[in-house]
Amino acid sequence: MFASGGREVNPFTIDRRFILSPLRRVSSYRSFAHTRRNVIGCFTMSPPSLDKLRILQYPSPILSRAAEPVEEFDDALRALASRMLALMREAKGVGLAAPQVGMGIRLFVCNPTGEEGDDIVCVNPTLTELTGAAEEEEGCLSIPGVTVNIRRATSAVLKRHNLEGHAITQHATDLVARIWQHEADHLDGRLILDQMSTADEIVNRRAIKQLKEQYQAEK
Repeated sequence: MFASGGREVNPFTIDRRFILSPLRRVSSYRSFAHTRRNVIGCFTMSPPSLDKLRILQYPSPILSRAAEPVEEFDDALRALASRMLALMREAKGVGLAAPQVGMGIRLFVCNPTGEEGDDIVCVNPTLTELTGAAEEEEGCLSIPGVTVNIRRATSAVLKRHNLEGHAITQHATDLVARIWQHEADHLDGRLILDQMSTADEIVNRRAIKQLKEQYQAEK
């Protein structure tokens, strides 16, 4: 759940607030990439490593790095996506990007309803035909306690690959379009903090300071 102003907001009974992603520090994408020859595009994973994946929190450096395309679609990629969906559900979020779990690849998962049948896995996604505009308050599972008013398109077309490597094109509006844009930002190393107004900076100053202090204490 996302805590705001002393109360918890469930993203599935939203009052137009969104928790879109979470994390805790794991080895960087590059360090995973040279551990084994079981390659998923540019990274390798073994089951014990997947079990250790957690949602990373700001200011973990990988959150600010652009991710690399996925080049191979195999069981390791499917296992990673499954683990990300589990972490997203545990955190009561509606989306999670691979960099948020320390994996620098262009992959995100999302589910706007909380129903398992509505899980979406987006590999190498791109957004086009961004139209309309609305400003809404967003949160991020990697930046707990912080909310930012962000203006985004209200309609978007998503081009992605599924876990079998098949190309898919989808159109969505409103909440789903916002989730896609938020998660795509993660893949480009952009955070909601990068879009703060002066008013947002003032409101969130203490929470951001606490996150930085916590990160330093855990290093």
